[in-house]
Amino acid sequence: MSESLNFLDPSVLTGLDNLELRARVVVEGFLSGLHKSPHRGFSVEFNDYRHYHRGDDMRHVDWKLYARSDKFYIKQYEDETNVRCVILLDTSASMQYSSGSMSKLSYGVTLASALAYFVMRQRDAVGLITFDDEVRNFIPARCRQPHLMRILRTLSTVQAGNKTDVVKPLTDLAASLSKKSIVILISDLLDDEERVINTLKNLRAMGNDVIAFQVMDADELTFPFNEASEFIDMENNETFITSPAAIRNSYLENLNEFLGFCKKQCQSSGVDYCLLNTAEPLDQALSSYMTKRAKSF
Repeated sequence: MSESLNFLDPSVLTGLDNLELRARVVVEGFLSGLHKSPHRGFSVEFNDYRHYHRGDDMRHVDWKLYARSDKFYIKQYEDETNVRCVILLDTSASMQYSSGSMSKLSYGVTLASALAYFVMRQRDAVGLITFDDEVRNFIPARCRQPHLMRILRTLSTVQAGNKTDVVKPLTDLAASLSKKSIVILISDLLDDEERVINTLKNLRAMGNDVIAFQVMDADELTFPFNEASEFIDMENNETFITSPAAIRNSYLENLNEFLGFCKKQCQSSGVDYCLLNTAEPLDQALSSYMTKRAKSF
C-alpha cells in the first residue's frame, strides 16, 4: 500500500458525523506522519522536567536522570509549559463554497477541531473565536477535558454567516491578550488582504506565535470551468455570466498574485503561513506543515 493511501480523503471525513471522532482521526493521522520528527508540539525548545504520567511518550523519558533517581521524568518542552492557544475560525458566507464533498467551512471546522484536540493532548490551554463580520462565538482558553467538549459542540453547530471582517476579531483579541499566545487564524482571507496581514503582523510583533491557515477550494485554485457560467458572489449576491475561457488567464494571474502576497507578507514578518486545498487530505497537509515547522526551530 502506498504511503498516500494512509491519509484520509475529505469525503471520508465528511462521513464522520461525530466531530470528536473526526478530530481524533485527523490528529492520529497527522501524528503518524510526524514519525521522523523528534518533537510533537508547536515549539521544540527544551525547558524543564516533569513527572511521568501514564500514556506519555517513553521516547521523552530522560534515562540518565532515571539512572540517578530511579524515577521517570519527561523532558518538558516550551509547547507544554503554560502555552495558551486561540483558534479563530472564519464562518463568513464565502467559506460555504464547495466544489466537492467538503466546503471550506467544513474543512475549517475539522481543522479547528483537530487543532483544539491536539493542543489539549499537549496539556495546553485552547480557546475559540468564530466570526463573520462580527464575533459569533467566544470561548476563553482553558485546559480541561469538559472545555474541549464545549469547543467541539460549538464547532459542530456553526453555520456560514455574513460578509467577512477578519480584522475586527484579530484586533479585539490583540487588545485582550494578557500573555504571549499562539494565535491560529483559519480563513480563506477573502477580505482586504493588506489590512488582514498588517493585523497579523501586529500580533506577531507583540511576541505572539501567529499561524495563518488559508483554506481554498480546489476549483478556486484551478478554475476548471469550461462552459458559459453564472458566477455568484456569495457575500453580496452579485452575479455575472461569462465564458470561463475568456477570463481564466486573468483570474489565475490575479489569484496567484493574491496568494503570493499573503504568503510573502506573512513569512517576511514571522507569521507562519500554510495554504490548504480542500481536496487534499487534512491529516497529510497538517503532517507536512508540522514537520516543516519543527525543522524551523
